[in-house]
Amino acid sequence: MRITRKGQVTIPSEIRKLAGLEPQMEVEFRYQNGMVILVKLPERPDAVEQARGMFKGRGMSTDEVMRLTRGED
Repeated sequence: MRITRKGQVTIPSEIRKLAGLEPQMEVEFRYQNGMVILVKLPERPDAVEQARGMFKGRGMSTDEVMRLTRGED
């Protein structure tokens, strides 16, 4: 396997399957004891998913929540 001029390599499909690597996953390269290690990072939910349901059960309408997030009275 060769590194391209842009520093890119292709991870063989068998290795991707074994490691559970999927397109768009976040990974990190680490250098330890003379070796380069590829680490799969934990998934981070996006901001919308994190906020989903945040105001549920607080008796606030969507309009009230939007006014609150905009800093309106």
